[in-house]
This record gives sequence, C-alpha cells and structure tokens, in this order.
Amino acid sequence: MNLLVILGHPRIDSLCGALAAAYATGAKSAGCTVQTLELGEMTFNPDVEIPSPTDQPLEPDLERARDLIIWADHLVFVFPNWWGMMPARLKGFLDRVLYPGFAFREDGGHYYGLLAPRTAELLITMDVPPPIYRWVQGAPGQRAMTRATLGLCGIKTLGVHHFSPPGHSEAPTRAAWVTQARALGERLTEGPRRPVRRRLHLLGQWLLAVRPQFFPMSVLAYTLGALLLLQPLNALAFGAGLVAMVALKAATVLTNDIFDRESDAANRNWGPFNGGGRSLHEGVLSLRDLWHGVWVALTVCALAALVLLFAVPNPGAVALVLGGLMILALGYTLPPIKLSHRGLGELDVALTHGPGVLLLGFVAQGGDLLAIDAWATGLTIGLAVLPAIMLANIPDITADAAAGKTTLAVRLGAARVTRLAQGLTGLSALAALTLAVFVPAVGLLLPLIAVPYAALQVWMLERYRRKGAPVGRIDLLLVMALSYVALFVLLPLIGVW
Repeated sequence: MNLLVILGHPRIDSLCGALAAAYATGAKSAGCTVQTLELGEMTFNPDVEIPSPTDQPLEPDLERARDLIIWADHLVFVFPNWWGMMPARLKGFLDRVLYPGFAFREDGGHYYGLLAPRTAELLITMDVPPPIYRWVQGAPGQRAMTRATLGLCGIKTLGVHHFSPPGHSEAPTRAAWVTQARALGERLTEGPRRPVRRRLHLLGQWLLAVRPQFFPMSVLAYTLGALLLLQPLNALAFGAGLVAMVALKAATVLTNDIFDRESDAANRNWGPFNGGGRSLHEGVLSLRDLWHGVWVALTVCALAALVLLFAVPNPGAVALVLGGLMILALGYTLPPIKLSHRGLGELDVALTHGPGVLLLGFVAQGGDLLAIDAWATGLTIGLAVLPAIMLANIPDITADAAAGKTTLAVRLGAARVTRLAQGLTGLSALAALTLAVFVPAVGLLLPLIAVPYAALQVWMLERYRRKGAPVGRIDLLLVMALSYVALFVLLPLIGVW
C-alpha cells in the first residue's frame, strides 16, 4: 500500500513532527511504501490570488504534492488544533492543491469527488479536552477536514486520533503518544481498515454497486402480483420467487455497469437515478469483481428458480414468465440483444418492472398466466414506468450518443422525449381510472391520487420543457416521476392487502 504522511505543523521539531515520523516508521515496518510531506519545509504561496485556483500555476513543491496524492492509497494528516481549526499553513496547502478538475468537479451546483477510493486518517494534537472540542465547540477543524474537504473530494476518513493536552503533558505521556502513533502505522499490514470494518465496507460497496434504490418497487410489484389472487400465500413459492427476482435484478444492474462502462465513464451528469453505478469508475470494484458478482447472482437466481418450480402447481407458466423476464432484463445491455442501444430499452424496463415482476408473483401463487386482472394491473404499472425511464435518460444524452447508445432521449432529444413523457403520464392516469373500474380489487384509491399527481407531473415537465429542456441533472423531476410509479404499486397493494 502507498502511504502519504502530511505533516501540517509548520515546525518539524514538534510533537506533531514526532507523531508523523513514528506513524511513518510503523507503516514501513507493516510493509507500506511511505512518502512524507512536511509543509513547513515546502515553498508555495498559500493564497489563491486569482478567481480560480485551477488557473494559478503550482509551484514545484505543490506539483510534487499533487503527484504524491495521486500515487497514494491512504493519506495521513498530522496537525495541531489551533483556535479550533488546522494551522494556516495546512489550510493554504489544501486551498492550492485540491483544486477543481483534480480533486473534485462542480456541475450545475452538484459536486463530485475525483479522488475516490482513497482513504485518510487524522492525528490531531489539542490542548482542549476532546469532549469539549467535540460537544461544546462542535469539532470545527475535524469536521472541516473529514466532510467539507476530504469528503467532498471523495476521500473517506477512517479514523481521527486525538492527543490531548500536549501543553500540560509530561515526557512519559508524550513518549506514549509517539508509541501509539507508531502502533497506528503498524496496523496497516492488512490495509487501513480493520478486518470487521473491511468486510462491512466491502459489503457496503456491493450494495452500492447493485443500486438498492431501484429494488423496492420491483419487490412491491412482485408482492402485489402474489396478492392479486386474494388467497393465502404459498410462503415457499413466494420466497423462492422473490429471491430469484432480486438476484436477477442484481445481475442485470451489474451487467449494465459492465457493458455501459464506456458511456458511464464519459457521463458528466450521473446521479443517484441515472448514469449507472460508480464502483467500477471509482476503482472500488474491478471488472473482474463485477463479473464475479454477475455469476453469483445468476447462480442464486437459478437455485431459487429450481425451488420455485418444485413449489408451484403450474411450473410451465412460472418457467415461461421467469425465462422471458431473464431475457428481457439481461438483454437490456447484454450483447447481442442490447435493447438499450436500439431504442427499445425504455419499453424493456417498462415491461420488466410492470407486467414482468407482477406476473411472476401472480403465477408463483398458482395464478393463470392469461388472467386479465394481472395483465391489466401490470401494464398500467408499466405505463407509469415509461415516463420515469425516459426522463432518466435525459442527463445521459451526451455520453450515450458518444458511445453509440441510441436511447429514445438520444433519438428524439430532451424536449421531444419530455413531451412524450407528458403524454404517457396522462395515458397512465387514464389507465388507472380504467383499472379501478375493471379490477375492483385494486380499489379507487389509485385514480383518486394518481390523476391529480399526473396533472402536477405534466405541469412540472412543461415548465422544464419551456426552459429549453437543458441536458443535465434533473433529480427533482426524477424523484417526482419515480414517486408517481410508487403510487401505481403501493395504492393497489393497499387495496388487495
């Protein structure tokens, strides 16, 4: 592991200097490759004297510092707490070296860290007792470093170690602190995270990679399908089908990241609802890791499907629905089908997230594959999904077009696809009214809420269109569109519960 120790105290012959040296010594004994920056010995102007720090040339010492930050896997900052903050020298260093385009980028008021997946650790000396610093003063310097500075740049702070109070400490106490700093460095044998935390971090990265924010609606639509029969659930069939569906969805998300990686890498407007996962591009997971995840997910899906086929009275219908769902879901980006590259991706998502998952839950409970109630409910949900997925492709237009991915947003442009989303929103509201009449189990709650919500969504989309439908992040519109989809699942679910 490459370790960069940054001494933020302006004097090397200080307690902070001794702590930094001890940490570096311990890290070397743990097998790390260590470099050190001593800010007090560096020559640079700490002030940003022109409008943008990007345009102010870096002095040679800062160029070296920037290169070392790129080189490092883990950064350790050692500095004193002066007036609740870091020394001016360290603040000036951060002002100059963490400039836009290198450490972060800003786009339309959204900030994106560019230094992930690096990690950091802080060693802070202070005369104020740590509880007072944290609970009375609010830990201003620590919070500024971990959140507003390193966090914004994509660097995760794993630990903050306080050494207090140095001004009233005896030599044995200081010697113990130096020994502690060396021990902290020695712990890096297996990386900056401890075993339990490392496993939890890896689990968290996989959860982020499969994008759990898109799972609840599929789970609820599957549950709605299972309850449409208005009979007691076959618990084994319900559980096996749910596991198979969730595993298939996880495999789909990961294959999307694999085969859309060119478009996602060039996307400057990615967000929580578009642009794919970021694990691959931020170096958290490798391409090999993602493929491993795909095969694990598909294996789980296959095993759950076998259990499901033995647990239901109509395995043929279940196999047909699950097989079709697998082809459509994986075919979204998987060659040679690649429906998302042929202008059919939006329809594919609507079918899989509407009638696809709902029918799976329905036939898993013994329902007739040709039942009108199930198809009507599923297709109505699919109509509500279409505007959301069309809008989700608007921020990706530039990157998708460059990668040869011809979504409807690429083909029609942002303004016309917004107009189409308005029309489909109105059509889905009409479908909700029709569904309430012909599928009594769904109830009247859906049209009572969905129709006025649809009117609001159409109005919001019209405002966006009248502004020229700019290509960029449209998080508010996406939250609204996804909430609209949620109505078409949650309200019927309440009706049949």
